[in-house]
Amino acid sequence: MSETASPPQPPLRLAVIIGSTRRGRFGPTIADWFTAVARTRDDLETEVIDLADVQPPEAPGTASSAADAAPAAAASGVPSAAEAIQAFAAASEALERADAFVIVTPEYNHSFPGGLKDFIDAHLRQWQAKPVAFVSYGGMSGGLRAVEHLRQVFAELHATTVRNVVSVHNPWTTFDAECPDARAAAHRMLDQLGWWGSALRDARAVRPYEEV
Repeated sequence: MSETASPPQPPLRLAVIIGSTRRGRFGPTIADWFTAVARTRDDLETEVIDLADVQPPEAPGTASSAADAAPAAAASGVPSAAEAIQAFAAASEALERADAFVIVTPEYNHSFPGGLKDFIDAHLRQWQAKPVAFVSYGGMSGGLRAVEHLRQVFAELHATTVRNVVSVHNPWTTFDAECPDARAAAHRMLDQLGWWGSALRDARAVRPYEEV
């Protein structure tokens, strides 16, 4: 009796979220490196959500003041309020279709950025029954205290956080995009994320989480 091979699984849709919005932030450097690693894998389809481009619709400046602010925003290279609101809607759609998430976060005062908390709190269903992994950076702690706070937040949102983390210590002076140890850590974390992502995607297909 011959065995029948299982059909290949479609790639997991991975959303990488850049959590810092500060001027001069190091987040895009870390995120670009990590995204390049993720895109070498056949089991993932990766897109990036940069919170510096996103503004929740309840934020001020969405009506006539948005039009007034647009020329100044364009001159400074900062998205106008209207552009940021459109980006927020696109980011929400990206969360909806994603099977898994990676949060790229710095550590600010032993925790994670307020703007990241606002973005997380503006969504609920999009996180549920999906896995979340973390790439953190900071001083001597490498952002790990921010990660521990994020784990508590995502537990409340019915998301599953994976054990392994990619943590970069003092990246302003030590970060090396070619570092084999960091790349190996990223792949180990993505292996875990992929396991949970596939398992939870299959489970949601059998029984939507909203029915639980």
